[in-house]
Amino acid sequence: MSHLTHLDKLLNGVDFEWKLLGEICEVGDGNHSSKYPRSDEMVEQGIPFIRGTNMVNGTVSAEGMKFITQEKHQDLRKGHLKAYDVLITNRGEVGKIAQVPKQFADSNLNSQLAWLRANQEILLPRYLFYVLNTLHVQSSISGEGGALQQLTIKNIKLIKTPIPCPDNTKKSLEIQAEIVRILDAFTELTAELTAELVARKQQYSYYREHLLTFEEGNIEWKALGEVAVIGTGTHNTQDAIDEGEYIFYARGREPLKLDVFDFDETAIITAGDGAGVGKVFHYTKGKYALHQRAYRIVPGTLMEPRFLYHYIMSYFYRYIQKVSVNSSVASLRRPMLLNFPIPILPLTEQERIVAILDKFDTLTTSLTEGLPREIALRQQQYEYYRELLLSFPKAEVADHD
Repeated sequence: MSHLTHLDKLLNGVDFEWKLLGEICEVGDGNHSSKYPRSDEMVEQGIPFIRGTNMVNGTVSAEGMKFITQEKHQDLRKGHLKAYDVLITNRGEVGKIAQVPKQFADSNLNSQLAWLRANQEILLPRYLFYVLNTLHVQSSISGEGGALQQLTIKNIKLIKTPIPCPDNTKKSLEIQAEIVRILDAFTELTAELTAELVARKQQYSYYREHLLTFEEGNIEWKALGEVAVIGTGTHNTQDAIDEGEYIFYARGREPLKLDVFDFDETAIITAGDGAGVGKVFHYTKGKYALHQRAYRIVPGTLMEPRFLYHYIMSYFYRYIQKVSVNSSVASLRRPMLLNFPIPILPLTEQERIVAILDKFDTLTTSLTEGLPREIALRQQQYEYYRELLLSFPKAEVADHD
């Protein structure tokens, strides 16, 4: 049975009622006033003290977590959490949503977060989490296009949430549970793919370091200027044309377009100045245009082009940090490229290394073939079904003057 057929049957003829969160949830916020823990009161181990920065991908992350003592925790009367409470940022990035996993039950909150505790006789906490992600909290409070600098407890209590089958609690909770099951399946798949991507990136980094590390005395080394032609383009960024026929490499990560080309070749492109110096590289084959402050590196007969690309990607930024007189490199000079040392291997060995690294490169970076594409597709699918499942006629914005 397809998801759509299942959804049609699940929601067919279902009545629903918009209820105020203040009617179906406990609502509280984090700690204010003089009892708020100071930085010198934080400890390495203790009770987690959750901040907005710990809210990552809809959950609470331990990365960067701060801790307070048990004594301080008891002293703070507000923000003692339970498992599955839903968190909302009420300042800064207002309306960011996360759900508290079991491991952070009985944690404490700072003053920029509020918590909601669902009345589980009416509302499933996970259903509440998904609904709030769909409602877009800011517009629920301030109307379409509105913006909030701060979200008060009063505001939160006035948010309206759709409850299916309000006159049949058992059926209502069953429908909520099935909606949660479907959306959790997409969420878990995306999380699994993301974890796989992280693992493959680590593996890629290991193999790249292993395959591209060479002892000084065992092989021949040449300067990049001896094994490649190095030059710049002639265009400025304002020359770009949205509907241009040819790729126009400037100094950023995203190529532009132009209606003329400068070169027809296989080359490695890198930025000459700006934030991309030593970090942004493009590998191109065919016709392209080039910015006057971007460099083209055209490999000679001694080099397999993709091998040179992988080697430069791995080591060039470290190299320019060493040879630059400044701690941060804002501009790339041609001698820096000309003098960059390159290991000279037999072409067959270069090709063997390229075959391995290209597989990892495709898997971890490709938006058409690799894991990033799969993650983007699953996220789109999740968002589509979330909107479909929770697309009830909008409630009127509550009057909270």
